[in-house]
Amino acid sequence: MHVAIIGIGLIGGSVARDLRRTGFAARLTGVGSSPERAQIAQDLGLVDRVTDLAIAVREADLVVLAIPVDRIVRLLPQVMDLVTDRQTVTDMGSTKKAIVESIARHPRRRRFVASHPMAGTENSGPAAALDRLFENKVAVLCDLEQSAPDAARTVEALYAALGMRLVRMDAATHDLHAAYVSHLSHVASYALALATLEKEKDDNAIFALAGGGFASTARLAKSAPDMWVPIFRQNRTALLDAIDAYQRQLQALRTAIDANDESAMRTLIEEANQIRRILR
Repeated sequence: MHVAIIGIGLIGGSVARDLRRTGFAARLTGVGSSPERAQIAQDLGLVDRVTDLAIAVREADLVVLAIPVDRIVRLLPQVMDLVTDRQTVTDMGSTKKAIVESIARHPRRRRFVASHPMAGTENSGPAAALDRLFENKVAVLCDLEQSAPDAARTVEALYAALGMRLVRMDAATHDLHAAYVSHLSHVASYALALATLEKEKDDNAIFALAGGGFASTARLAKSAPDMWVPIFRQNRTALLDAIDAYQRQLQALRTAIDANDESAMRTLIEEANQIRRILR
């Protein structure tokens, strides 16, 4: 199979690594907006070559969009204008509703499969690409009833090659769930980093005390705004719902701590401990 990957950074580059390793792709073509990153991707062997969008799409059996979600919304209709009934297109964006709506009435809509591999790191660019980044993680396929069966099978095979488990749901449900288990984590991490950096202005020694707990919680704050501002904007309604729920729980903890209420603190922590049922 000939695969074209639009966006050869962390996600696109990691996809390319595994598709080459598993033999899923006989040829890998990249499309990138930065000549410097394109050269790095070729030097690292992530893709066989980098070319322009029209050529890459025309030659590909499968087209993968691995770019920020605002750019997916703008570029996806152009990609769908170029494909034929023998080709499949998928995206790897962290939001889904705005993306599927961007081509809802496109005559080639059934050649598109909306998807989201739930994997990543705080790093970016082709040099950040990793082997087996997706292995044993979940990929979400959305609104499959709107995709041609052969296109769906192609994307299912793609994620099987990446070693992922598949979950199917509609785009709106995906965005609500993603707000809680992915997007809110970034909001909380950015807020923690901002609060700590604000304190650091008055006390330069604060980071000398930072241990593994702080590092793991604040790690996501290193994620780039070019990726996350569009996600926050596209998933604004669901994310605000998640932030409100988070603030209610944060206020409950603050109230218990302020009142020195050991019983309330213990109850809240024990309730939070139930996350072990999900995170083992």
